[in-house]
Amino acid sequence: MRFFRETHIDFLGKRKTWYAVSAGLIFIGFVSILVRGVSLGIDFLGGTELVVRFDRPVEIGDVRAALSAKGLGRSEIKTFGSSRDILIRTGEQASGTALGDTMRVTLRDAFSNNAFTLLKEDKIGPRIGEELRRDAVYALFASLIVILIYIGFRFKFIYGVAGVIALFHDAFVTLGLCSLLNGLSPYLNLEMTQNMVAAFLTLIGFSINDTVVIFDRIRENLKIYRTEDLATIMNKSVNQTLSRTIITSGTVFAVLLVLFLFGGEVNRGFAFAFLIGTISGSYSTIFVASAIVLDWTHYRKKKVQAMKVAA
Repeated sequence: MRFFRETHIDFLGKRKTWYAVSAGLIFIGFVSILVRGVSLGIDFLGGTELVVRFDRPVEIGDVRAALSAKGLGRSEIKTFGSSRDILIRTGEQASGTALGDTMRVTLRDAFSNNAFTLLKEDKIGPRIGEELRRDAVYALFASLIVILIYIGFRFKFIYGVAGVIALFHDAFVTLGLCSLLNGLSPYLNLEMTQNMVAAFLTLIGFSINDTVVIFDRIRENLKIYRTEDLATIMNKSVNQTLSRTIITSGTVFAVLLVLFLFGGEVNRGFAFAFLIGTISGSYSTIFVASAIVLDWTHYRKKKVQAMKVAA
C-alpha cells in the first residue's frame, strides 16, 4: 500500500533550516531540565508511594493536615488524574510495610465518612533506587553503543555515527518535553520511572529501524544511480520510502494516542514519551541522520580535493 505514488520533495535542500529547528528544540529542553529538572519517580528515589481513590473528591490540604499529625507533613501529595485519586509519596524509610500501613490508617481515621480504595502501593529502598538509576543510564548508553557498532558494520562508520546522533536527538527532545510539560495537567504526570525508561529504549529501537530502512535504500540507489550526486540520491531514497514511513509511524502513533487517552494513569507516561519519540524519530531520520551523512560526505570530498590541490 502506498499513500504517495511518486513524490519529488527536496527534503535535504533545507537541512540547515531543520538543523536550526532541532537546535531550538534541544535548547528549550535543556533550559527546562536546568530550571525545572527531571522529576524522578519512587523507582529511582526510594521511599513509599500510595495511590488511593476516594469515593468523593477530597482537598489536598485536608490530606496533608491528616498526615502532618503523624509526622508525615513533608510528603509529596497531589491529585493523580482526578480530584478523587490522590498520590502520596514520602522519602521516609521504615521496616517492611509499616509506613504504608500508617498512612492508610491515618487516612481511614481522618476521612471516616469518605471511604477509599488502595490502587497502588510501592516501597523502594534508597540503595535499590540508586542502583536502578545507574542501571537505567547504563542500559540507554549500552543500546546506543550496540546500535553504533551494528550500523557501522552494516553500512559505513559515518552512517552509524549519524544514526546514534539522531537517537541522542530523539531521546533529548523527548526528555526535554517531558520536563517542560510535567505537571501542567493532571493527565501529564511525566515522572521518570521504569516505565519511562522502557519508553525511551523502545523509541530508540523504533527510530533506528526507520533510519536503517532509509540507509538501506540509499545504499541500493548508490549502485543504481552512479552518475547522480549524493543529495539527489538521498532525496530519491527518502521519497521512495515515504509511504512506508507514514504507514508505520502513523499506525504506531494512533495506537499510542489511544493508550495515552484511555490506557490509565500507569501507562500514560510511557505512551506520551513514545508519542513524542515517534514524531521525533521520523523527523530525525530524514533531517538529522541523513543530513549529517550528506554534509560529512561533502566535507570529506572538499578536504580530499584541497589536499590534491596542495600537492
